Amino acid sequence: QRAQVLGFDKVGFARADQPLEKDHQRYQQFIDAGMHGDMAYLANHRQVRRRVDTEAIVAGARTVVCLAEKYRRAGECDDPPLAQLMARYARGRDYHNHLRKRVRKLAQFVTELQPGAQARALCDTAPVLERAWAARAGLGFIGKNGLLIVPGEGSYCLLAEVVTTVGLPAGDYGRAMGERCGSCTACLDVCPTQAFVAPFVLDPRRCLSFLTIETKTMPPAAAAAQYGEHLFGCDDCQQVCPYNAVRPRDGDSTARYAPLDRWREVDLHQLVTWSEERFDEYTRGTPLRRARRRGLARNAVMVAAARYRRGDERARAVLAAASAHDDAAVAALARQALAGGAGDEGA
Repeated sequence: QRAQVLGFDKVGFARADQPLEKDHQRYQQFIDAGMHGDMAYLANHRQVRRRVDTEAIVAGARTVVCLAEKYRRAGECDDPPLAQLMARYARGRDYHNHLRKRVRKLAQFVTELQPGAQARALCDTAPVLERAWAARAGLGFIGKNGLLIVPGEGSYCLLAEVVTTVGLPAGDYGRAMGERCGSCTACLDVCPTQAFVAPFVLDPRRCLSFLTIETKTMPPAAAAAQYGEHLFGCDDCQQVCPYNAVRPRDGDSTARYAPLDRWREVDLHQLVTWSEERFDEYTRGTPLRRARRRGLARNAVMVAAARYRRGDERARAVLAAASAHDDAAVAALARQALAGGAGDEGA
């Protein structure tokens, strides 16, 4: 009840003293295959251990309180054009700020339930296999795209946890759901970069979320068609999921994820001509800050290149401006795109 008062849509409980052995094995295989790419922190030995061992997060942990909050809103078709190039979670303010505050309040509440109890709030602040824990707590099941799917809500949910020494009666712990994707492969088939090497197995090095947010490298301009209309993140594998066909409902929680008004003032041309000061001004308090000015300019070039290849001459001005960018790699990428020519989508 306290979790719902704090605005969370779903809450479940998992036993912390039962290791996620199969999930840990899959994670280790993921690391061994080098799929973490530039994200070297994922392979850190101590962090790998903590992703499966709640004892390393809270000594004597007995329960993982799993929380989910939906963020898909009604009326998204009216979002500013620039915002529609972003993953849905990224269009408003950085969710970590308001989500973390409420998770901490819940953790404080938990410590007051039992003398000497300990609890730690987690919101991307510690290495933990949060989707696996949420599935064990019965919040949903893991889909073939690797995301947690909450029946009745879909996969547009943010996750958080409270790891605590407080134990619960056996009947209060959730039961894992069976996988319910059946023969559906819509999410695998739609991926523009073929990032799914198998059902349930994503290679982040190919994923547009990784390529537009995490990596610092420059793609070839010829890959523009794969980037398409993706400036920051990608929701393609979620958009086609039948479990996300449910009509979103406006509410207090989803209102937090409404796009910022500032995105109505910004277009691709501005993104490739921003100074460091202007970038700081517009991205402060938003997820886009993670890509940094260079990465956001790179992504804007790729979107413009895709449009230019489709014959959109308006994109030429964006590429021309980007060709004078103070980052040599961004400028070179823009020149490559211009050299490719308009209406040359198949090149």
